[in-house]
Amino acid sequence: MSLPSSLFLIALLIAASAFFSVSEISLAASRRLRLRQLADEGEARAERVMRLQEQPGPYFTVVQVGQNAIAILGGIVGEGALSPFFESAFALWPAAAPRAATWGFLCSFVLVTSLFILFADLVPKRLGMSDPERIAVRVARPMLALMRILQPLAWIYGRAADGLFRLFGLPTQRDDRITSEDILAMTEAGALAGVLAASEQQVIANVFSLDTRTIASAMTQRDRIAYFLQDDPDSVVRARIAAEPFSTYPVCDGDIDHVLGYVDAKDLFQRALNDQPIALSDPGLVHKALIVPDRLTLAEVLDQFRLVGEDFAVIVNEYSLVVGVVTLNDVMSTVMGDLISPLDEDQIVRRDADSWLIDGVTPIQDVRHALGLEDLPHPDDYETLAGFLMVMLRRVPRRTDSVTWGGYKFEVMDVDSYRIDQVLVSRTTAGATAVPPAP
Repeated sequence: MSLPSSLFLIALLIAASAFFSVSEISLAASRRLRLRQLADEGEARAERVMRLQEQPGPYFTVVQVGQNAIAILGGIVGEGALSPFFESAFALWPAAAPRAATWGFLCSFVLVTSLFILFADLVPKRLGMSDPERIAVRVARPMLALMRILQPLAWIYGRAADGLFRLFGLPTQRDDRITSEDILAMTEAGALAGVLAASEQQVIANVFSLDTRTIASAMTQRDRIAYFLQDDPDSVVRARIAAEPFSTYPVCDGDIDHVLGYVDAKDLFQRALNDQPIALSDPGLVHKALIVPDRLTLAEVLDQFRLVGEDFAVIVNEYSLVVGVVTLNDVMSTVMGDLISPLDEDQIVRRDADSWLIDGVTPIQDVRHALGLEDLPHPDDYETLAGFLMVMLRRVPRRTDSVTWGGYKFEVMDVDSYRIDQVLVSRTTAGATAVPPAP
């Protein structure tokens, strides 16, 4: 065979091998969700690709048979066509003439191998990764034709491969389930690429955290609840509304731990504007309150709101003592995060580039987000910044007590009846973790 004919045959073999390479990588990299979108848009071939992904064994068997056969044939053709050419060239050089045949073989081997690696492997696979779904639907039909032609070989090799998979206990089916970790990874990649705003990516992350974030991270704490007693006179109710304006108020019998129901501020305002007396003993004014345990997650609280058609709940602990209240707006504020307010002005105040003044009852997830901390020690033992300090100090913190962790110093600034009111968080120069002071 002449040199031009051999070179043309090598080019054809490289093209055929490139076809198999791009077919392999495009099917493996195709996302099922994107294929479903193409099918819904009218691309019938996308359904064919999804069926191939469900049973990919014969497909990849044909790919490997084709690639290996072509690689062997390309080596034979290349060695036969190019070795004599290189041998003749080396023979003209007296120093290399004794080993011209060896050098000629090595040069032809390196050249043919390099051409196959570059044009039959690297370039096609990068092309296949750039838009795998659209390429997969284009190569599906010719690959199906080859699968029919090579069906006997594919059956033999496929059964042998299945036997090896069963022998070693390996999975034979592709797992196309999309987990929350997959979605979060995609949104993080989108934020890094500039497709998603950082605040939008944080909202998505907050949605998935509802299943793990407890109700205590969003509730109004017991000592901050504005409530009425059932026998409060009209004047006390009006004064409380003016002093502590909220959308909802629990109504209690004697103390906060005996909740009878709640009143909506809109109903109170209507009566006040119409100069009607406000009597909390009126059954038409007080609504039945939803009572939920403090161990629920925010996702479970949302389910409770949906089931009973309420947007307000009283939270009790295992001793039936009220520990807080939560509204639908509290939960949604947790989800929306920075889109509503960059930081909660009442709980987290940034003083400068390296320090924050934080309320002790601030949920620890909000503290981590504000400071950019990935994790904190013993995360299951507390839910607020005050709890973190208690766990680290192993006692009730006192004013000026401090803990250093993850490059930040947490210093207690104000304590009111054992309640940590304010904590000054400062960025330290060293990121090393310091041991907290002994009790």
